[in-house]
Amino acid sequence: MRPTTALLPVVLATALGGLAVPEPALAAAGPALAVDATAGRHPISPYVYGMNFADEALARELRLPVHRYGGNATTRYNFRVDTTNRASDWYFENIPNDNPDPASLPKGSETDRFVQQNKATGTETIMTVPMIGWIAKDRSKACGFSVAKYGPQESTDPWAPDCGNGKKPDGSLVTGNDPKDTSVAVGPQYVADFVTHLKDQFGAAGAGGVRFYNLDNEPDLWHATHRDVRPAGLGYDELRDRTYQYAAAIKAADPGAKTLGPVGWGLNSIFYSGLDQDTCGRTGCWSNPPDKAAHGGQDLGPWYLDRMREYEQQHGTRILDYFDVHLYPQQSGVSGPDAGDAATQALRLRSTRQLWDPTYVDESWINQPVRFIPRLRDLVDQHYPGTKVAMTEYSWGGYGSLNGALAEADVLGIFGREGLDLASLWTAPTADQPVANAFRIYRNYDGRGGAFGETSVRATSADQGRLAVYAAERTADKALTLVVVNKSGDDLTSPVALTGGSAGSAQVYRYSATNLAGIVRAADQPVTAGGFTATFPANSITHLVLPRGAAPGDTQPPTTPGKPAAGTITGDSIALSWAPSTDDTGVTGYDVHRVDATGTVKVGSATGTAYTVTELTPDTPYTFVVTARDAAGNVSAASPGLTVRTAPTTTPTGGCSVGYAANSWPGGFTATVTIKNTGTTTIDGWKLAFDFPTTTQKVDQGWSAAWKQSGVSVTAESMSWNGRLTPGASTSIGFNGSWTGANPAPTGFTLNGQRCG
Repeated sequence: MRPTTALLPVVLATALGGLAVPEPALAAAGPALAVDATAGRHPISPYVYGMNFADEALARELRLPVHRYGGNATTRYNFRVDTTNRASDWYFENIPNDNPDPASLPKGSETDRFVQQNKATGTETIMTVPMIGWIAKDRSKACGFSVAKYGPQESTDPWAPDCGNGKKPDGSLVTGNDPKDTSVAVGPQYVADFVTHLKDQFGAAGAGGVRFYNLDNEPDLWHATHRDVRPAGLGYDELRDRTYQYAAAIKAADPGAKTLGPVGWGLNSIFYSGLDQDTCGRTGCWSNPPDKAAHGGQDLGPWYLDRMREYEQQHGTRILDYFDVHLYPQQSGVSGPDAGDAATQALRLRSTRQLWDPTYVDESWINQPVRFIPRLRDLVDQHYPGTKVAMTEYSWGGYGSLNGALAEADVLGIFGREGLDLASLWTAPTADQPVANAFRIYRNYDGRGGAFGETSVRATSADQGRLAVYAAERTADKALTLVVVNKSGDDLTSPVALTGGSAGSAQVYRYSATNLAGIVRAADQPVTAGGFTATFPANSITHLVLPRGAAPGDTQPPTTPGKPAAGTITGDSIALSWAPSTDDTGVTGYDVHRVDATGTVKVGSATGTAYTVTELTPDTPYTFVVTARDAAGNVSAASPGLTVRTAPTTTPTGGCSVGYAANSWPGGFTATVTIKNTGTTTIDGWKLAFDFPTTTQKVDQGWSAAWKQSGVSVTAESMSWNGRLTPGASTSIGFNGSWTGANPAPTGFTLNGQRCG
């Protein structure tokens, strides 16, 4: 039985008198290492330690910084019915997610539960939103290539034999299928509604809600992965236009949200559009791709960034925050689930050089230097400065092996050193797999939250291929943290030169073949101001925590701030102020938290003693507390709580109007309702009411409002983002409905109890 990793260092320390047995003295001479704490200093983004679909317990243990809901199945995800289409991954099938209460949808969907888990573990969310223009049509199972409808096929689902892979028995593609077999067409409003739903459930991006949105998933492969609804490749112009429309919809629904695009599948996504990849994949036109030629011969990546910069210049709004391209090593066997043979394992460890090294020629069909992170950085610096760089999918494989853990530890060190802004592993390891321990080395090496530093400093190796070294300073205690990855099969004894270090004893934590179950606390390492010499066991990852001077770091938190007081209160905002804290070294800021049944949620920060909380619901009680922090990261106790109610909704003076339009078909219809404030005062929150003329008319699924129906009576309450209507302002809401017999338009609309024309 595997011991609990979080407790393993404690267990070993107890069993071995506080220290594990030292490593053997006999070792080969290793390459010289050097660490300079005064040079090469830059922040390490915490978001480089992200994952896709991590278990909640592992996310909590690692204090997972960012967690992505992504992949091919999310391209056609329908949040209203909680159903995905698995695309070419699994026979183009609509598969409804397991849901304990489908009647409550869209509340309680898989994506709701995903965000709830992230809030419980203090993790930021990356949510993928559909941009392809189609979503799964309902909660029933369906498939894109029915054998009964389109004939025999090369392969069928063993559990659903009518669902084929879209290829005829001779391997040629089935064409002319109907996209409506599985899907329904949607536009940017669907994404706005999805974002609005998440915002209503969990708060705005800057107030504890979903912070990041992927602009779909690998759109340059839609013609292959989603060819049942999108058989043609996506060209330059359409990618631009869809990005403009959908990213703008996200920003309108939640202005604080961050967007990531174009979410390409790999290196080719920087060079070629989906249309060129589709065309040249069939015709071999790689030397002169027609879509690239039609756009001045410019590669897709820089062209895309130029267009995003143009949008901001023309509209004053940045709609792309991260330039996001996936990376899977193309070397044979490297990204596979198994460690592979000795040659594959050696190749896996060499191949991490494609992330940064201009001298490394990729050992695959690429056959050229990749230098992936500097390449991304150069592109944004030249074509859209200020854009961050991301890799929301990557994998070096071998999760169940020490070899995979060595590669992952090397990759995470490279991410921090090279200044990547965000990364999420596809997909997360299980807690007992060695690759999870590579993350623990950086996020929880001692089982008590011990972590690699947040400020990268210069660290070099005379032979990075044998012994890689990464170093960072930790903010809280100014400790110098080093991660050394021995990628060779030999124990290596190396000198480590230090600049800006201090004499003392370094704590040593190690993951190696000695104990694959978890990280072991080894004997402390004596350190002089100029450095030390240490032995790093074969195929091991070592984390050293070096002292930085005799004086202890600042550990005293600020005093408790005063109880907040309320100033101006509106229907959607409350102005707060409080008495200041004091601290031995000085208060650097305050954090404001909302208290609810599940705990506290940070809603904002201030450097002074006042903050206005926004995006609240009218006529609703809220409780707030404030904490203070100092430069060392110490946090005070929470202030006494203040409970205050937002202002109630108001009724317009002078009138309101409601427009109703329906598009009907036998048994069903879609209705659009436009509400306008024709009065002279602002409405802060509204409730629309009307009656259907017949008892057979039903609201099945609504958007942009909270819809309810009882008998013939229907109500729709505003969302946080569309509840405020100034005089003359209007908003549109809608629903899908069903009917039998007749479908006349409702009459007698009222808004907040007042009859509207």
